[in-house]
Amino acid sequence: MIKMIFGKRKEEYIDLEDIGGEELPEAKMYVKVAELQKYDDLKEFAKYVYEGNLLILDVTPLSVDDIELERVTNELKRIAKDINGDIAGLDRNHFIITPTGVKIDRRKLRKF
Repeated sequence: MIKMIFGKRKEEYIDLEDIGGEELPEAKMYVKVAELQKYDDLKEFAKYVYEGNLLILDVTPLSVDDIELERVTNELKRIAKDINGDIAGLDRNHFIITPTGVKIDRRKLRKF
């Protein structure tokens, strides 16, 4: 939702946790957001991608351990390859993993 305040646009954001109890409408694919606390949780989150959903994964809690972060990254790459999906890093601590048949266009859009 966008409001005009003193002639300037102001965007308002909705916190998804505030509306968490509602049922999701039927869709072919959902965008899931998850925070990985430990490597063992990855199996549970991978299920979302195997079910055909797009996953945005925050690995910030693991970012202090380079070896663990590399382990997670390698597993995410294996999952994406296994399902013919795709994976890209949004930054050091965030990844986007797509389901079967969804590829990530890595070209950044710029206004001319």
